[in-house]
Amino acid sequence: MGELYDLIIAGAGPAGLTAAIYARRAELKVLLIEKNYISGGQIINTYEIDNYPGLPGLSGMDLATKMSEHVDKYETERLTAEIQRLDLAGDIKKIETDKGVFEAKSVILASGNSPSKLGVRGEEELTGMGVSYCATCDGAFFRNRTVAVVGGGDVAVEDAIFLARGCKKVYVIHRRNELRAAKTLQTALFACDNVEMVWDSVVTEISGKDNVEKVAVSNVKDNSTSELEVNGVFIAVGNVPNNLYVPGGRDKDALKEGELLLDAKGYVVAGEDCATNIPGVYAAGDIRSKALRQVSTAVADGANAVYAIEKYLVGA
Repeated sequence: MGELYDLIIAGAGPAGLTAAIYARRAELKVLLIEKNYISGGQIINTYEIDNYPGLPGLSGMDLATKMSEHVDKYETERLTAEIQRLDLAGDIKKIETDKGVFEAKSVILASGNSPSKLGVRGEEELTGMGVSYCATCDGAFFRNRTVAVVGGGDVAVEDAIFLARGCKKVYVIHRRNELRAAKTLQTALFACDNVEMVWDSVVTEISGKDNVEKVAVSNVKDNSTSELEVNGVFIAVGNVPNNLYVPGGRDKDALKEGELLLDAKGYVVAGEDCATNIPGVYAAGDIRSKALRQVSTAVADGANAVYAIEKYLVGA
């Protein structure tokens, strides 16, 4: 094995980047592992972040760049690699990647989450051919065309507002009769003349020969069905944790040594100090089981986790 790190951080979104800054300021020996070549996690796909204190209206990519540059200021050791397996039993944790095995006294899991899928016919087949999970990534391809956004939370409404600026028409399909998004976002959405709400409805099929042409919609109250002619479908119906390499289970009493406790949705259970059921292992950001997942809460997790790790390493 190579050198022993004080801390390995798995993931370079806002939580992981913040943890790296705090850890390096504490003069810990740190390795930051990220599978993508661009740091920032999901925020790099966010057109505008309007609720991060002090930086209203900043794009997600700009905020991610600033955070990443801050990390580099402290000459943080980075590795672009895919994590394949974690061995969290014992005092020394082992992280197996496609670039080798690395050891540390402590670990922060900050791998975030990914967009959920609808699971309807045509979704997989037409992904990349009109089905998208990132409006800011793909919205430019649909200028002056008609699209549908599926969902009713902040992300869905933000996507619809963004798309309305360039698209001919935007349908917003939501299974309830009111949105869950922040009121300020709802106000902005309803002010868009080219947005049409499709309430109490779910998508049952996405169809098209070579590209998306239609979505089949079912009303959950009266079971009526209809079809909307669209060129693209942007899906924003929540997220699932990036926990494929995380050893764990949902039954606390059945956990084996080195296994993490997960909640019903697969998120890692950890307190406000981000400590998990395994000493020396912490969960920060969107992979942690919590009520609110925002950039500000991810940043807070990164700071809290390192503060707890400093005490853990000295046996306090």
